[in-house]
Amino acid sequence: MTVQEVLQHDSEFQYKLLSRLQQDCEYFLGNGAGHVKHLWADTVEEHIEYMKAIWNNLKEKPEWLSFEKIERYEKGMSYGN
Repeated sequence: MTVQEVLQHDSEFQYKLLSRLQQDCEYFLGNGAGHVKHLWADTVEEHIEYMKAIWNNLKEKPEWLSFEKIERYEKGMSYGN
């Protein structure tokens, strides 16, 4: 599914996917030991791209995830990639 296809879905779908992507980041940085195979997207860069696009597209920003937190995930997950 492309970013544009994701953004065509309703906000409920986007919130759920954003939550899933965040969970993947937490796992990647923890028990996932930095293995890209644990991410929804094929690469760290693509994974973060989806997160930023969804976050920016949502009219009501999630209280549980700030854009700054996404940027921290990006920095923390990009160390070896």
